[in-house]
Amino acid sequence: MRYFFEDYSFDTDLRELRRGPDVIRTTPQVFDLLGYLIRNRDRVVSKDNLVEWVWNGRIVSDAAVTTRLNAARTVIGDCGEEQRLIKTLPRRGFRFIGSVRETEGPAAPTGAERGQGHDAPMSASSPHLSIVVLPFANLSGDPAQDYFADGITESLTTDLSRIRGSFVIGRHTAFTYKGKPTSLRQIGQELGVRYVLEGSVQRSGNRLRVNVQLVDAKIGAHLWADRFDNPVADLFDMQDEIVSRLANTLNAELTEQEARRSERSPHPSSMDLYFQGKTWLYKGWTPQYAARARGLFERAVALDPDNLEATIWTAVVDLLVGVAHMSDDKAALVTTAEATLIKVLSIAPNHAVAHLYLATALMASNRVALGIAECERALELDRNLAEAHAQIGMGKFYIGRGAEIEPHMGEAFRLSPRDMFAFDWLMMIGFAKLQVMADAEAVGWFRRSLEANRNYPLAHFALGAALALLGAREEARAATKAGLALDPTFTIRRYRLNPQSDDPTYLAKRERVAEGLRMAGVPEG
Repeated sequence: MRYFFEDYSFDTDLRELRRGPDVIRTTPQVFDLLGYLIRNRDRVVSKDNLVEWVWNGRIVSDAAVTTRLNAARTVIGDCGEEQRLIKTLPRRGFRFIGSVRETEGPAAPTGAERGQGHDAPMSASSPHLSIVVLPFANLSGDPAQDYFADGITESLTTDLSRIRGSFVIGRHTAFTYKGKPTSLRQIGQELGVRYVLEGSVQRSGNRLRVNVQLVDAKIGAHLWADRFDNPVADLFDMQDEIVSRLANTLNAELTEQEARRSERSPHPSSMDLYFQGKTWLYKGWTPQYAARARGLFERAVALDPDNLEATIWTAVVDLLVGVAHMSDDKAALVTTAEATLIKVLSIAPNHAVAHLYLATALMASNRVALGIAECERALELDRNLAEAHAQIGMGKFYIGRGAEIEPHMGEAFRLSPRDMFAFDWLMMIGFAKLQVMADAEAVGWFRRSLEANRNYPLAHFALGAALALLGAREEARAATKAGLALDPTFTIRRYRLNPQSDDPTYLAKRERVAEGLRMAGVPEG
């Protein structure tokens, strides 16, 4: 795309700014900032919008934004006093006010290098997870239902913007497309986003159906679709539940899509490596997958020390390896993870995910009450964090109150019924059942965990222990064999070495599990 204003031309394909025939040198960040202002000239752009677009949501100072903004003004012959082209609106943001004409630009010769087709609408530095939520269509034939469809659109836009590193088009811009027959590829080009989410709402009698689909804006391909079909109770409660489920599902789906895209890149960025690392953990929790993930997160941080997301997930891997009994050095791993997360929170004190995993570190080191408080803080910051509810349930288990775990896990599943880490939640319910001597029920939960993801050695060992306690020794040994194939270093000694708390009820029932592991053929170590 090429934009013309005064005697300047701005080419997003060639990434060139020209005045007449002369190319004006611009740094990548200044070019991206200027391009974002030009493309969004119909609205006021906030500082946060600029940070999300130019810096991929990293923490940057006001001075850094001001410096780049002044540089953008300088390259187009504007200044802070005149503000002929870029207007500052106090306490609101910035707007490009120059008269602009735009045309489709020629194919970019560097397109192949960027891994994009010739008609790619976005620059090489466009942010990851850039998406617009189009106004949901009301198919009910009842104009009164418009408010419900619009409410889902607005709430989902807000909730998706909480995904760190994402860029979500504001609802006011999205609503300019309401009722207009515009192709999704054109919308993607006009807004400079990779993904478009569209949906519909239809009420029939006492039932409400919501359809939604995620589309690749570059090629118009459908990537994912889902449907919610529920009896109508309280519309506002239903709206909250639908939005929470969609936000959680899209978080995982978009991460996977970005990882697939970045794997084709010969020069992956820090965020590319971050997304790839997360997908390895989504595959399952084995020593091999954890090592692959941590390596990618470390490379991401090496490329960009300000990538807080990758920094947090190095801590998550340390916690996983320690808590899931993949190492004898649980205490050291948990201590390192806690220090990393505290450092992140000193930079970004309202980072919900950092609070969530700090809770894990606290619970893993016999500070359950503090851990539950951190989970509650995380939920204050992001109501959709299903994992926070699951962690609270786990905390109850660690202090010998396994009978109380299910309501918390139920809330986690309500918010994210197909969560990528649901296999861990199911397994923990199984452990809670063992704690209350409901061994047969425990077997059912462990089987469900393995149906969700078979690449979790601890779930195999737990199933073996439960089966052995029920007297099904042959099945128990088969489960143990499957677990050892995934983690041949697991032993009873390691399991007994790493309790999560010193609660007497928890410890006593834990010894019973250790006996089940012994009967199931787990090596003593």
